[in-house]
Amino acid sequence: MASRNLFDAMTLLTVALVLASLSRLSLAARRLPGQLAETAPLRDAMSYHGGAVLRGEIPVSIVWYGQFKPAQKAVVVDFLLSLTSVPVNATPSAAQWWGAIDRAYLSNATTGGGSNATATRVVLADQVADEQYSLGKSLTLVEVFQLAAALVPGDGALVLVLTDPGVVVEGFCSVRCGLHGSDDAGARYAYVWVGNAESQCPGQCAWPFAEPAYGPRGQPPLAPPNGDAGVDGMVVTLASMVAGAVTNPQGDGYYEGARDAALEACTACAGKFGSGAYPGYPGKVLVDETTGGSYNAVGANGRKYLLPAVFDPATSACSTLV
Repeated sequence: MASRNLFDAMTLLTVALVLASLSRLSLAARRLPGQLAETAPLRDAMSYHGGAVLRGEIPVSIVWYGQFKPAQKAVVVDFLLSLTSVPVNATPSAAQWWGAIDRAYLSNATTGGGSNATATRVVLADQVADEQYSLGKSLTLVEVFQLAAALVPGDGALVLVLTDPGVVVEGFCSVRCGLHGSDDAGARYAYVWVGNAESQCPGQCAWPFAEPAYGPRGQPPLAPPNGDAGVDGMVVTLASMVAGAVTNPQGDGYYEGARDAALEACTACAGKFGSGAYPGYPGKVLVDETTGGSYNAVGANGRKYLLPAVFDPATSACSTLV
């Protein structure tokens, strides 16, 4: 899909600046490796708080902020395509991972006066390239929202803002690897930001494809399934944040704990990718015999991904694909 330049019209930026004051930010960011040992079992089952969720057909747009190689973009795009497209003989698949979220959270939500039995689908709607860093290489969280809002997303849309390794974002590496939020206008749309940690903090935000900077050690890093620790690490965070954005877009959907520091569908299972996982050990996962890359899901175009465990409210346990 062809990209177009961001901020061609000043009116879009004006809209973004107005909406920025209304933005609701989720603090349910992907946990850093150093925090994994502190993750306690949930006191109560993950519960639905009656708020909005994103479901049905979700148009997804991507803002590529900075310099991304075509091969890097392809990894992310194929991941999104993988969520609702099951490749032949692909087991386990990224679509199975998404299906677990849909069944456990989205299909059971009863907002808007009734339940929804229709499967939720992710549809890639648009891609925007901002290769000239229109807002600079150091972004505040408000500016991240501005980048998303500048697209003027429609109802029920999801915007992904992805920043390259040279972009510094407020709190990146120190307290978060990614986040999600909404426009705070009846959950009209949601947005997600994820940064590429390749050069800034691979040990914090590209784990388990890098030696952890803090916390439990001793386990060698896993080989990234697509040969790019920065981008494969982004996919791990992106999966967690997309799961949170659709199940808890405004902070009143599915979550556990305090609303301003909630555990969500995937962040409640931080650091777990396969069976037998424990703090500092991602669990038993699959290994590609050709590349040596570690994965637990097969996706579109033969891609392989490492996707986080999903918390199952019915069993109060983390469920992995392998």
